[in-house]
Amino acid sequence: MGGFTNIDVSDQSGRTILVTGANTGLGFGAAKVLAAQGARVLLGCRSLDKANAAIDAIRVDVSDADLDVIQIDQADLSSVRDAAAQVNEEARLDVLVNNAGIMMPPREMTADGFESQFGVNHLGTFALTSLLLPKLGEQPDARVVVTSSIAHRGAKIFFDDINAQSRYRAQDRYGQSKLANLMFAFELDRRLRRARSSTIAVGCHPGIAGAAPAVARSVRGPAVPPVFQLSSGRRMAHTDGCNCARRRRWRILWPHTAQRNCWPSRQSAGFVGVA
Repeated sequence: MGGFTNIDVSDQSGRTILVTGANTGLGFGAAKVLAAQGARVLLGCRSLDKANAAIDAIRVDVSDADLDVIQIDQADLSSVRDAAAQVNEEARLDVLVNNAGIMMPPREMTADGFESQFGVNHLGTFALTSLLLPKLGEQPDARVVVTSSIAHRGAKIFFDDINAQSRYRAQDRYGQSKLANLMFAFELDRRLRRARSSTIAVGCHPGIAGAAPAVARSVRGPAVPPVFQLSSGRRMAHTDGCNCARRRRWRILWPHTAQRNCWPSRQSAGFVGVA
């Protein structure tokens, strides 16, 4: 995806796109660009006040932006179900951008009793995507974007202690959640292909940059190639080293706005990049 920027985002008129974690950081930047290109953008946010403030901020530059709020707290699966029900009332859904997440908090539990990073970053994402897949499937070439991270490198799934009851190290649990995101994107894409669905699942690593604690709710070295190619034949876009928020935003935008012929063949296999 070398050279891709927000100006390369094609016309999105007629499409409806849900971006979670859209009131700040990468999600906000992606929502603004997509709205400027004509998409109807649903801002998935925990706080209605912050979501409405984000809408006001976008409309300063995009006065005719078609925006709406979907209230969702991925730390509460009942909230995820309610949000999915609201989205399913939309006339259409073309793209789901799973951008919301938390990063390395003290040990906390979700409303459903899961370790918070695994619960919010993976289980909330898994649940929302699963509930919206039928809606996405109504549109040709729909896309699911899952924000992973280079933090999946060296990570493991703690199957014997998934809720960190024995030991909690925030960095390890964040890596687990991002590895789970990537595994989910890979397996979802495999199952979609097996079902002969035109929906595409994509994982992306937007890059590394310093972020204030407030921005951590909407997350995302040397000799790292510019693109991961998943065994599914999809790509995991990322950037080298540290970079600004604007460049990180491009890594979210590219997977779901690039033309279909930009993707590798569905028949390709293997994993190219840093495992």
